[in-house]
Amino acid sequence: MEHVLACASSLLSCHKVLQEEEGGPLLLLSSIRARLSMYVIEDKGGAIALMLASLLFLGTWPAVLTLLERRGRLPQHTYLDYSLTNLLAAVLIALTFGQLGDSKRGMPNFFTQLSQDNWPSVLFAMAGGVVLSVGNLSTQYAWAYVGLSVTEVISSSMVVVIGTTLNYFLDNRINRAEILFPGVACFLVAVILGSAVHASNAADNEKKLSGSTNANKLGTSGTVEPSKQVLDKDAPKDLENGASGAKQVDRAEAGTAEYLIELEERRSIKVFGSNTFIGLGIVFFAGVCFSLFSPAFNLATNDQWHTLKDGVPHLVVYTAFFYFSISCFVIGVGLNILFLYRPMAGVPRSSFGAYLRDWNGRQWALLAGLLCGFGNGFQFMGGQAAGYAAADAVQALPLVSTFWGVLLFGEYRKSSRKTYVLLGFMLFMFVAAVAVLMASSGHRSTE
Repeated sequence: MEHVLACASSLLSCHKVLQEEEGGPLLLLSSIRARLSMYVIEDKGGAIALMLASLLFLGTWPAVLTLLERRGRLPQHTYLDYSLTNLLAAVLIALTFGQLGDSKRGMPNFFTQLSQDNWPSVLFAMAGGVVLSVGNLSTQYAWAYVGLSVTEVISSSMVVVIGTTLNYFLDNRINRAEILFPGVACFLVAVILGSAVHASNAADNEKKLSGSTNANKLGTSGTVEPSKQVLDKDAPKDLENGASGAKQVDRAEAGTAEYLIELEERRSIKVFGSNTFIGLGIVFFAGVCFSLFSPAFNLATNDQWHTLKDGVPHLVVYTAFFYFSISCFVIGVGLNILFLYRPMAGVPRSSFGAYLRDWNGRQWALLAGLLCGFGNGFQFMGGQAAGYAAADAVQALPLVSTFWGVLLFGEYRKSSRKTYVLLGFMLFMFVAAVAVLMASSGHRSTE
């Protein structure tokens, strides 16, 4: 609010210059630039608002990518599109928030920092981008194996248990430990409950399939045998329902064995017959990667290890986010181009030419990249103001992802009472953990 009032006051002053001075337009431009400075969040209220926006964005983009995978689009194609707009979001943030007006004391604007000798901090930012990109690549396969909700719960809880602890000490304990660590403990309980939910739901699905009259559609290897009764692969796909328009038959009800069989046939990553622990292993690996990206970004912007030369200002959050996103882009694009020709997890082989021609659902993949990019940017902006440990409250994104998982994908439909009870306790622990973590917010000194 103070920043808004200052801008309004500046504009009134500029209007007076325009009216009273010769060469008013030129003086107006110089007056505006002199009065405006880089936009930096410095109050706790603004930081919490950014965290909430980040929570919504970071909880929604995985649902968009999951939607495309369940509709049969190759994850390599989707992730290449996603990577483009994810980088675009960082560039837009840097060129607006990071370049607006003149530099503040100790906070050079974006273009000024590009030419400074700040490579140690740049490398920390880029290391954070590398581990985030590897984590995101892992989760796009984990979603297929264990479901959107459980993947997000386990990986996000690991971020809080590991990453938040690291950030607390890196931030010189600006967050209230007596509140912060009980919140971390709640997230740890959520990890255990998330694993239990997955195991219970997997048992429910096995029971449904064993009693299904269509069980003969499952081959001995656990994969679904092609059946044009469900889907004609040569017909154009409808992104909204995942089936061919003119040749579509009655869809199975969500939560039934027939629904699971239809889903397995049209999705791009085949998971029937796979070991349960494969999916959980991928999730835990992704969780370790996600746990490290925020502490690395923290080191990039605050130089707690004193790697910068004397007199060199710390990386401003917008500049650090730009370098962070560059490395995310390079790793994501490089690995997915490799996966086009050497795919994993039974995904069909493709080519770069096939990717360029694949416009099925591309707009959704591009939207997911923007959501993730702005979500990460807002998280870092809030963390720089209120502490990165408190900013990890955005890891409540499974609350949003579970909503989308149930609404869009029919997750947990017709599951057992045990699964519902475990799911309820898991979500309760998440809500409690987020409330406690938000309450631990501190205030970073700008001196």
